[in-house]
Formats: sequence, structure tokens, C-alpha cells
Amino acid sequence: MVSKEEPGEPAPPARAPRSDRSPWNWLLIVPVVVPLLTFLYNGDSPRLGGIPAFYWMQMLFIPFGVACTVIVYRMTRKRG
Repeated sequence: MVSKEEPGEPAPPARAPRSDRSPWNWLLIVPVVVPLLTFLYNGDSPRLGGIPAFYWMQMLFIPFGVACTVIVYRMTRKRG
């Protein structure tokens, strides 16, 4: 077998294997499951500013999902 490296060249640094197996990743399931729980918003009341619960709760799920994603990102990013 022929090596592609020249004898005088230093070997590239070995990278540590990346592990994405953080328990924080389980938090990403929550914003997927919560909108599927239709009993939370299956009704006309309570109204918020005349808007039925279905609509304003759907709009609340967006920042909720963003918040969960930001938390997971900050807790699992590599420091240093």
C-alpha cells in the first residue's frame, strides 16, 4: 500500500470523535409533541383580545420551540 503523505510532511492532527449524544437533545422533542396535544387548544375559549385559543396558542408554540432550541444549543455547544 502506498502512503500519500510525503516523509517530511507532518501528519494532520487527529480530530476527537464528535458525540451528539447529550441528554439535552431530548428537549427538542417537547416542541414537536406539545402542538400535537390538541386538548390544550381544542376550543373557542379562552379568547385573548377576541382571538380564539387555537390561533394564539399556535403563535405561542413558535417562541416556545425557539426557546427550546436555543437552550439545547447553548447547553451542548463546545466551549473553548
